[in-house]
Amino acid sequence: MRNLNKAISYLKKDPILSEIIFKYGVLNYQPTDNLFDSIVYSIIEQQLSGKAADTIYKHFLTLFPKEKFTPQLILDLDLDLIRACGTSWAKARSLHDLSQKHLDGTLQLNKLHKMTDDEVIEHLIQVKGIGRWTAEMKLMFALQRPDILPLGDVGIQNAFVQHYGLNRKHKSLQTKMQKIASAWKPYRTIACWYLWKSLD
Repeated sequence: MRNLNKAISYLKKDPILSEIIFKYGVLNYQPTDNLFDSIVYSIIEQQLSGKAADTIYKHFLTLFPKEKFTPQLILDLDLDLIRACGTSWAKARSLHDLSQKHLDGTLQLNKLHKMTDDEVIEHLIQVKGIGRWTAEMKLMFALQRPDILPLGDVGIQNAFVQHYGLNRKHKSLQTKMQKIASAWKPYRTIACWYLWKSLD
């Protein structure tokens, strides 16, 4: 990510983040080369542990020649075959919808880099099964937008509870998260990278 060292120096003004950054050093996640492949994996991994998602994804890959898929190849698969890999029916339908929208031009992944953060979210949630959280993950990792705060992410919520003493059950949790994170602008994405890492 551009200006990563500048972002880290800025975030060290927060004493809690400063300790986490000192512990883990520089985190420099690389942007995704293939957005379509990345979204396919994101759909499969929703609400699963990393290990379970990886297992299902490996089964999914075996459905294709040389374990390489394209939107058309996914669309050509019966939903039953996708379901047999361990996905839910909803995820199987979502993979078909993603592929169809990619092929018919409804989804234009090659134009995401020109869109604002909000436009990216609105564009991606056209696909059945893709919600705000998945779109935010694409912004933070695949597109490396620097100032995303995924308030609905359970891991980020847990990090705020653990490090900043917030009450998970309180109705104002997300409001308090926003208030604390306002000091991290315009580098809230990088702050979240470290919060996730702190939970490992």
